Amino acid sequence: MKDTKPFPVLKNDNLLRAARGEVVDRVPVWVMRQAGRYLPEFQELRKQHDFFTVCRTPELACEVTMQPLRRFDLDASIIFSDILVIPQALGLTVEMHAGVGPVLPQPINTPEDLKRLTPDGALSRLTYVGDAITMMRHKLEGRVPLIGFTGAPWTLMGYMIEGGGSKTMSKAKAWLSDHPEDTKLFLNLLTDAIVDYLEMQVKAGAQMLQVFESSAEHLTKEDFLLWAVPYLRRIRDELVDRLTKKAVPLVPITLFAKGAGHSLKEQSELGYDVIGLDWTVDPIEARALVGPNITLQGNLDPQDMYRDADELRALTTEMVHKFGKSRYIANLGHGITPQTPITSMDVLVEAVHKAL
Repeated sequence: MKDTKPFPVLKNDNLLRAARGEVVDRVPVWVMRQAGRYLPEFQELRKQHDFFTVCRTPELACEVTMQPLRRFDLDASIIFSDILVIPQALGLTVEMHAGVGPVLPQPINTPEDLKRLTPDGALSRLTYVGDAITMMRHKLEGRVPLIGFTGAPWTLMGYMIEGGGSKTMSKAKAWLSDHPEDTKLFLNLLTDAIVDYLEMQVKAGAQMLQVFESSAEHLTKEDFLLWAVPYLRRIRDELVDRLTKKAVPLVPITLFAKGAGHSLKEQSELGYDVIGLDWTVDPIEARALVGPNITLQGNLDPQDMYRDADELRALTTEMVHKFGKSRYIANLGHGITPQTPITSMDVLVEAVHKAL
């Protein structure tokens, strides 16, 4: 049964204030993959439960979402899930293999295989994410905002064609030239599912959203503008239109296109409230490109988390000084890596909060 109690009042809203360009008490900080393998308590839970069982069981997803908040003075939580729940909902098997990552044993090899996808009713197969979001909002007791997320169309298409992660995305990229019309059909089908999914997350209680275009790095600027940007624009525009028509309050949306530092100006024109930067982008150059009215998020190199405390503190402080206190959310430039020392998270969070 859905929890219909009103959500607790938000106590620390610095994340949302930063996303809207309002004054913050302190620079907000959270970390991509903050609930994950670097935490021993996550490893313990995973010994008892399969990865996707955790995603599909709201109580377990909430427990994992809460784990980093018990340890660190973070300014946001992000619901524990995976970008590949959408391919699952569209009928593909996705397995998580130890030491390998996600594996899709029956990938989309040819345009003919698109007929195997089941977009009808896909949203009904994702209700567990909405249930976890609603449950988490109550468990948080207003401590920090809750972020929901999705993979972006090109990134999801890549996994679905490659059958998992890929260092080259060569099969997926071949589709762009060999099957351009079918690629458009595929990307539009994914976009439709994503808009439905994000709308559900907002209605369930997500206070902010992030769209992960994690495989943007495999595209040239020309291909990024052709095969990623139109669908990223559609996601934002259609979601805002739908929520507005239904009188559902809008939430800030972040776009994180890893490896698309070549197109920051174009990203800034898509209507997203926040642009996430990977660690290769200079904050001062990024600000010059996106202008003053968009919030930036990022972008410490995850590898810097392996440095000693003094070095890490200095690098973090320097980063925050470059971005400044206005319209800025501190984060890493990609997800935290599994061997990261836990003490580095303490150093990072404290250094961000004390930098300005």
